[in-house]
Amino acid sequence: MKRIFRLTALATASLVLAGCASVNMDQAVRDTNDTTSTFTQGKLELSRTEQQARARARLSSELLANPLGMDEAVQLALANSPAVQTLLAQSWSDMAQANQTGRIANPVFSFERIRFADELELGRLLSFGLLDLLTLPRRLEISEGQMAQARVQLSANVVEQVTQVRQAWVRAVAAQQSLAYAHQVNLSAKASAELARRMRQVGNFTKLQRARHQSFYADSAAQLASSQQASTAAREDLIRQLGLTEAQVGQLKLPERLPDLPKAPVQAAVVNANAPDQRLDVKIARNQLEMAGKSQGLNLITSLVDVELGVRRDTVFDNAAGTSTPRKGFELDIRLPIFDWGTAKRDAMNAQSLAAANRYESTVRGASSQLRESYSAYRTAYDVARHYRDEIVPLRQVMAEENILRYNGMLIGVFELLADNRDQIASITAALNAYQQFWLADAALAASMTGKPTASAMAAPMAGGSGGNAAGH
Repeated sequence: MKRIFRLTALATASLVLAGCASVNMDQAVRDTNDTTSTFTQGKLELSRTEQQARARARLSSELLANPLGMDEAVQLALANSPAVQTLLAQSWSDMAQANQTGRIANPVFSFERIRFADELELGRLLSFGLLDLLTLPRRLEISEGQMAQARVQLSANVVEQVTQVRQAWVRAVAAQQSLAYAHQVNLSAKASAELARRMRQVGNFTKLQRARHQSFYADSAAQLASSQQASTAAREDLIRQLGLTEAQVGQLKLPERLPDLPKAPVQAAVVNANAPDQRLDVKIARNQLEMAGKSQGLNLITSLVDVELGVRRDTVFDNAAGTSTPRKGFELDIRLPIFDWGTAKRDAMNAQSLAAANRYESTVRGASSQLRESYSAYRTAYDVARHYRDEIVPLRQVMAEENILRYNGMLIGVFELLADNRDQIASITAALNAYQQFWLADAALAASMTGKPTASAMAAPMAGGSGGNAAGH
């Protein structure tokens, strides 16, 4: 019997040691900063104290004091957005739950007090799951794997969050820049329409000529209203991504224009060097496959039988005789597979393992394709934007300068000069759109290289080019 108690003490010690491990969320955040350093710049932090909250608020104020660049927008979101803190807290919860799966249920202590005539019986029973103890090493492996999975998932979520912030910033700045240009177009169209009206009054313009200029002005007014709404929507989307308060919204200032194109695009060799098996989505699928295999081996046993071991020590008091008799022993409870042989549970485990295997294979096969697609969109956007910068816009500028010389030499009139300006509108609008598409594709490529693919389809050119053609000579 002493040996049984020694085994019980040993089992209890094993349970205590197994339960001592806790989730180190600070280390998990540091690992995420290392894994996603190009996205977080090491600034990701879970705020749990008042001091940390004050430091975040101070950093947010410093960032909002100046026009917010793309990198500064990411820093502001990491420091200020409740959505980022929610993401970190949820990841902490997932890791804690994963850690819990590696622990064994606490032992149960039962106490009985039974009186019969002159006898008093006291019963004491300490029981625990024997299978839980025997499968402890496998449980710990599964728990560690699930925690590793949660850490990788955290990195993937952070990449997605930062990418959304980057793209929201690009859209907001591009929409603001397009709005400023729409204002200029509207003022030019208004002046043209007013001049045409006066020319019509004095009989120098036909009704058709005047209507063409008025139509262009009407189209520009509609485009200006659309641009104002697009700018508001893009700015509000960025505000939500940054998690700004009402007081902070008034402090938000954006640059007047998007950044210049880089001197050279990212080369395909750099993208291909990022092996698909290092991507976060591939790691997640691989971890899911490993966890499915380990869980299947463990659940195969527990689906068939369950064993409960208990150590009993009773004492019987005989009041009439004035004696007490101790009783010692153990109990073994075995769940008999009579009604349920666990076939449905095993079928579910087999299906989950098969699904995990195919999910991993699908992710691996699609990784290279997604990288190629993202790089193609990036390179196309870069080439198109550079073509507008180096070819189309300079040509339009040369044409505008030549027409001004012709106007100064009285070879063309003011309306011919205004018509040429209208032709420029389509080119400038398309150039703005090309710059926006490049920076959106740049953010999407960075996410795809890390392993959180983001759609970056080439968008159609912005509206506004048709006005110049419709208002032709």
